[in-house]
Amino acid sequence: MDLYEKLVNGEEKLALVGLGYVGMPIAVAFAKKIKVIGFDFNEAKIEKYKNGIDPTNEVGDEAIRETTVEFTADPKRLREAKFIIVAVPTPVNDDHTPDLTPVEGASRFVGQNLTKGTVVVFESTVYPGVTEETCIPIIEKESGLKCGTDWKIGYSPERINPGDKVHRLETITKIVSGMDAETLDTIAKVYELVVKAGVHRAESIKVAEAAKVIENSQRDINIAFMNELSIIFHKMGIDTKSVLEAAGTKWNFLNFRPGLVGGHCIGIDPYYLTYRAEQFGYHSQIILSGRRINDDMGKYCAESLVKLLIRNDIPVKNAKVAILGFTFKENCPDTRNTKVMDIVKELREYGIEPLIVDPEGDAAEAKRLYGIDFHPMSDVQNMDAVLMAVKHKEFASLTPEKIASFFNPKWTGKVFADLKGVFRREDFTQEKGWDYWRL
Repeated sequence: MDLYEKLVNGEEKLALVGLGYVGMPIAVAFAKKIKVIGFDFNEAKIEKYKNGIDPTNEVGDEAIRETTVEFTADPKRLREAKFIIVAVPTPVNDDHTPDLTPVEGASRFVGQNLTKGTVVVFESTVYPGVTEETCIPIIEKESGLKCGTDWKIGYSPERINPGDKVHRLETITKIVSGMDAETLDTIAKVYELVVKAGVHRAESIKVAEAAKVIENSQRDINIAFMNELSIIFHKMGIDTKSVLEAAGTKWNFLNFRPGLVGGHCIGIDPYYLTYRAEQFGYHSQIILSGRRINDDMGKYCAESLVKLLIRNDIPVKNAKVAILGFTFKENCPDTRNTKVMDIVKELREYGIEPLIVDPEGDAAEAKRLYGIDFHPMSDVQNMDAVLMAVKHKEFASLTPEKIASFFNPKWTGKVFADLKGVFRREDFTQEKGWDYWRL
């Protein structure tokens, strides 16, 4: 009987290392089919899961209460598993070089608790070569077991889109790879248990790693092009959204929009690829150019808001500015690598300390990472300007009348920056007392 059959028959267990926005939904999905151990270093997070609380909002509290996942912060529990999936974050350092610390740490824990016959699969986004050149040596050193002889390895890049209730683990084709044909077959069959959309068997681990890292790089470049167009069209006095709607009537026009590019994928993965390219003697042209544009968009948005204040004769220093939304994307509590923070930093340079409202955001995380305190919507009053940064459902449902009530009534021009172009421009015209701006 092979490993796949033993997992299905309940004779062996699968373990998930890293229970964040990616790992936890994977663990919950597999637990509907086989026995699962969910391990995370964060004991506070594990306690929440044990108490039926989903801090990520990815599957919901009810699903956490009903799941059979055995949540634990004890790495020794990994010894019970013969199929281990590693889904830890892969951030970048301040100089934009890859920070492989989480992956290396996870590899050490896996190695220290590895048993013979185990298959280890990494899901973390990395540049081509990390799985075989970085992870395998660490696991071998910590375990004393030889890869290929005593245990096997594979790579299956995560494609979960946090906050997206349509494109889920089950509905997105899964790329799988393994160190040999037998390992690939086992990994493919295990993932097919939960991925209804099916799997794509990559010809090698490096191919799978490369496929993942270019997915977000491609998206990053396309958004950078839109951001550059937005800057150009604003100088020409042309509304960017109107241009894109017109151009979008052609069948092969790509539907991208300008905006802030943050989070732990699109704004980070391109740096992994360009870092690896540098090691092979190639300096990226297009990828890094796109990154520079996107990294500067927070500053551009803040400067545009300040210009609007000046145009309406509103004193800039100590201006009361409300920012609606702080997370890196809509309807998601994740604030990691949010580019809204870039807007905050730039406004502070002008003597403005913005009031930030985010009913969806993880308040404790925002305080820990950025020193930011969220305010209730009731605090948004007598404002000099309002900037809607994130399209949370709570904000998208606001009416022009409600937004108007946020402003200091003494100003004849209400400065409203709608970064995502959520609202209809014709509802916020100059004739109606607005100075409306959007990317």
